[in-house]
Amino acid sequence: MALIALGVTGGIGAYKAIEVCRGLQKQGHDVVVVMTRSAARFVGPVTFEAISRRPVITSQWKRGMNADIEHVAVADAIALLLVAPCTANMIGKFANGIADDFLSSLYLATRAPVLVAPAMNSNMLAHEAVQRNLQTLTARGVRFVEPGEGYLACGWIGKGRLAEPVDIVAAAQRMLSPSQSSLAGRHVLVTAGPTYEDIDPVRYIGNRSSGRMGFALAAEARRRGARVTLVAGPTRLEAPAVDELVRVRSAAEMHAAVMGLAARADVVVMAAAVADYTPVEPAAGKMAKTEAALALRLDRTPDILAELGRLPSRAAAGRPILVGFAAETADVVAKAREKRARKGVDLMVANDVSRADAGFDVTTNAVTIIGATGERELPVQAKEQVAAAILDQIEQLVGTHAGTPLPA
Repeated sequence: MALIALGVTGGIGAYKAIEVCRGLQKQGHDVVVVMTRSAARFVGPVTFEAISRRPVITSQWKRGMNADIEHVAVADAIALLLVAPCTANMIGKFANGIADDFLSSLYLATRAPVLVAPAMNSNMLAHEAVQRNLQTLTARGVRFVEPGEGYLACGWIGKGRLAEPVDIVAAAQRMLSPSQSSLAGRHVLVTAGPTYEDIDPVRYIGNRSSGRMGFALAAEARRRGARVTLVAGPTRLEAPAVDELVRVRSAAEMHAAVMGLAARADVVVMAAAVADYTPVEPAAGKMAKTEAALALRLDRTPDILAELGRLPSRAAAGRPILVGFAAETADVVAKAREKRARKGVDLMVANDVSRADAGFDVTTNAVTIIGATGERELPVQAKEQVAAAILDQIEQLVGTHAGTPLPA
């Protein structure tokens, strides 16, 4: 299958890396283990050598290591660099280009995809410096396996424990074989960005949506092997590589594009911030400024998500799985629950756009994913990570279209 470099750093979760190594082998992969000096204080290298049947790399200064410039040779040979557990220290090294040991040098030298499973104290994970480093790595394409919540080695209860080995192995497998994703070969339609409702040729009604969340969802769906159509409103961001890109400006154009494409989609993700109202009669020329107050008469725009929800069921006519977004500023989750039920949506993603660190025109988000059988709350994290979590929930629905409980 593939050669994977398993980086193990100095945390109590290092013992779980043994099961990660074994799990990767059960999938048919070869594993070369790279341990930091601190990691060797938790688990002996001989344990990994016995399991991997390969010498464990613990130092770039070991005699004979420089014959082939070992970190470069390994960097060229591997199909994936997986670091589990990954401490705040190593995350900082990766983010800032520090190469003072074999593992950090390997990260800079390899062009293989990188998967990181962070593990640390809850306060460390939430610290601004660590969050900034995680965002930097996310922007570079590094993927993450979210840490779990529970009892930590320090005695605290909170988020920061290393994800379970089976979840880490599954994430690695998805990166190596995206065709194994349940979205592989399926058509996913994603909307992103705002709509602009023209008042005259110069002025318009709009909102602060940047399109980042929708773009992240489109990129993640395509990485999982889906055929992705992206319908994008006006945004200054560069759209990700997709199979089909449709540019629109107004809510009416968004409605026409989505309704024309939805019939051949398996999944529709409505992440766009579509205007609820549009001027009744936009002026043909620029309206002159006067001393009098200006009154605009507005009409409701079509509710695209509700219209999709009224389509016949999947069993009858192949209605796509529907995912909506509820951007609210108060009673966020309660309003999202009501919208999900009223609009006939499979998943509703609720986010509080009044927060400075989530919602519109920022790189992070904090959402609650609401389904028919449960809810999943995601703390503040990069929108790329939020997109991956949403796609995980969508994958649970593919093939069943309902009834799969959301993990707590």
